[in-house]
Amino acid sequence: MSAVRRHRAGALAIAIVALAVLTPVAAAAPARASLTDVENDVMCVVCNEPLAVAQSPQAYREKNFIRGLIAQGDTKAQIERTLVAVYGTAVLLAGIAILTFTLPRWRRKVRARAAQPTPGGPALTAAEQRRLDDELSHFAG
Repeated sequence: MSAVRRHRAGALAIAIVALAVLTPVAAAAPARASLTDVENDVMCVVCNEPLAVAQSPQAYREKNFIRGLIAQGDTKAQIERTLVAVYGTAVLLAGIAILTFTLPRWRRKVRARAAQPTPGGPALTAAEQRRLDDELSHFAG
C-alpha cells in the first residue's frame, strides 16, 4: 500500500472513531430552543395567527411564556408539549393548511394598515388609545 493510501486510510479511521464517539454526545444533548424556532410552529390562541406574526396582547404573553421556558433550558419539543398542556392543541400550527388560510389574511391586514393615512387622520377613540398603550407597554423595558 502506498504512503498516500495509508495516510487516507488512517484519516478515515480517525474520522469514523470521532464520529462514533461524538454522535452519542450530540444525541444526548438536544439543541437549545430559540423563540424563532418555536414561534414559527405555534399560533396565538386568541387571534389564530402564527405567533411569529401575531401582535395581540395574548401573543406577547405567549412569547414571554416561551422565553421563560427557553431560559429554563427546555427543548423545542418540551416547550411545545407545555404549550399544548396550557393552551390546548389549538396552539399548534397545523402546517401548510393553516398557512394557506392565515397568510393571505395577514397580508391583507398589513396592506390595509399601510393604506391607512398616517398623521392628520382621524383621532383614536379611548378604547383604541388604551389598546395602543397596552401594546406599547410590552416594548418598554
